[in-house]
Amino acid sequence: MSLEQAIAAPYASRQLADLGARVIKLERPGVGDFARAYDSRVDGLSSHFVWTNRNKESLTLDIKDPRGLDVARQLLASADVFIQNLAPGATTRAGLGAEALQRLNPRLVVCDISGYGSPGPYERMKAYDLMVQSEAGLLSVTGGPDEIAKVGISVSDIAAGMYAYSSILAALLERGQSGTGAHLDVSMLEATVEWMGFPLYYAYDGAEPPQRAGAAHATIYPYGPFATGDGKVVMMAIQNEREWLAFCTEFLRDAAIATHPSYASNAARNHNREELGAIISHRFSALTADEATSALAAIPVAYARVNEMRDVWEHPQLAARGRWHELATPTGTVPSLAPPGFGPDEPRMDPVPSLGEHTRAILGELGMSTGEIDALVADGVV
Repeated sequence: MSLEQAIAAPYASRQLADLGARVIKLERPGVGDFARAYDSRVDGLSSHFVWTNRNKESLTLDIKDPRGLDVARQLLASADVFIQNLAPGATTRAGLGAEALQRLNPRLVVCDISGYGSPGPYERMKAYDLMVQSEAGLLSVTGGPDEIAKVGISVSDIAAGMYAYSSILAALLERGQSGTGAHLDVSMLEATVEWMGFPLYYAYDGAEPPQRAGAAHATIYPYGPFATGDGKVVMMAIQNEREWLAFCTEFLRDAAIATHPSYASNAARNHNREELGAIISHRFSALTADEATSALAAIPVAYARVNEMRDVWEHPQLAARGRWHELATPTGTVPSLAPPGFGPDEPRMDPVPSLGEHTRAILGELGMSTGEIDALVADGVV
């Protein structure tokens, strides 16, 4: 069961649902997960919500009402996992904290997802994705020389959701041996800082941190975007000296550049990237994007086109591997990407639920009569 909102917890529970878990999503009556209202780009539905909520059942429930709280406790008494990302302390105040729940169900794995974790001086701070990217230092290494930039997706939410997911799987394996559940405390800050390992160690012991380099790599060169003569952009990357020599010989058509003292090592190339960049850019400008990528592929060195969203929808590799499937939503059918690791015929693609769609069925499973359910509906408890 998941008492979830926004991205981090819904993303974690969707991973479990994709594996076949029954996920009951608790939502506020009449309003639901506020991510339902982020936008209306998917046939009137929110892009965030469609992305993170397939394969789930929606139960509307007011846990502030004693009757709603009792329903939640009945469900949790036999649940395997409880995920929540409400404000810090909210579930404890409501009577659904980890200690209380594990007295109710000792086998329960409780996963709390928050911005900064507890305890600590940041425990009560609001923690939206951009705020955590900022606190984790991610913005300091993202963007160009003169301007910071946030990552274009909710990377701190996603990081926390994936660490919650993997930690839950580990806790379930451990429970298979010990017979008891666990309390997991996953913070967006810690998840994001874990991903900051390279810049942290690069700046170890007071050293200068990596410089913001836009779409280029901060410390490896050449590794980034180059404009072609037909107005397109090609990404390319050199990872070792063998590739560098081949690139100079076959693409730049001047093997002497490879051994020039200013460019003979990555450290030298990185230090002199402005003048080297002019040489490389001049060659790219004489080619179309198709000609440049063909030449890079022939060496070979790594390259990529800078795709936009419409290109990704039509990406030939995703199509060739059968990654797109049909997903039902309350307003129609949309394409949905199979989760990584699943074969083309394996993924679960149950619908995205409408608000409270499964409320009556779930309450019926708890033994409630139609009249009892009607009374809860009339009183706004569900």
